[in-house]
Amino acid sequence: MLWSAQQSKVPCEPLTQHKEDLSVSEAYDIQIHNMRQRFRQGLHGRPARLVGRKIGITSKAVQNWLNVSEPDFGFLLDDMMVTHGEVAPIQLMLQPRVEGEIAFVLKKDLEGPGVTPLDVISATDYLLPAIEIIDSRITDWKIKYEDTIADNASSGFFVLGNQPRALSKVDLDLCGLSLLQNGRVKSTGAGLACLGDPIHAVVWLANTLGKMGVRIKAGEVILSGALGPVVPVAQGDHIEVLISGLGSVSCRFDEEEWAR
Repeated sequence: MLWSAQQSKVPCEPLTQHKEDLSVSEAYDIQIHNMRQRFRQGLHGRPARLVGRKIGITSKAVQNWLNVSEPDFGFLLDDMMVTHGEVAPIQLMLQPRVEGEIAFVLKKDLEGPGVTPLDVISATDYLLPAIEIIDSRITDWKIKYEDTIADNASSGFFVLGNQPRALSKVDLDLCGLSLLQNGRVKSTGAGLACLGDPIHAVVWLANTLGKMGVRIKAGEVILSGALGPVVPVAQGDHIEVLISGLGSVSCRFDEEEWAR
């Protein structure tokens, strides 16, 4: 269902509507199945490769909305990457929304369980400001926790800034976020909104993957979770995210030239 929705750009009904007892484990199995197909086929008819992971549902507000007490995670692929300052291909999206986040880029592998905040600090090469473009293959975002897991944690695209910052130079729990849509501030927040500190989110991811026998490899990107509320976007919108101590990142929503 989810794969067909992505291909047709027509959202589908929630998976939990068809299988009310869908488990978290089954939802991750669906995610992995669809990602294997994505590795083979990609978005443009050519294979995609893994470049990192994303963490979702890191705010208490969203956890309360979905009636859960922990985040979820998904894959980041190279065909999801949008270059800073350039076009995000809205013709490939269904119901896009944007979030401001902090991206961690690793210089050493992280393998749980047993990963601590100090391990994350030691393994991090640098940080970047990021825009995550979340999307849902499910009609009107009427999702439960298991639905968003199956849907690769409601992933779409992502944009990374181009000025790396050392983790030691950024106050992660207090760093402020401003998300501007067409020049107007639409969302604000801080690192505290992301599990109290984005480092905690990365710890959770490494340990959760570790229990599955998966390690996060050096060079991979981790989107650590939203610092503020999400903002819906439409064609023609310009989005800029500013994070104190990290700088800015931007993109514009339009059709890519090759698709016209």
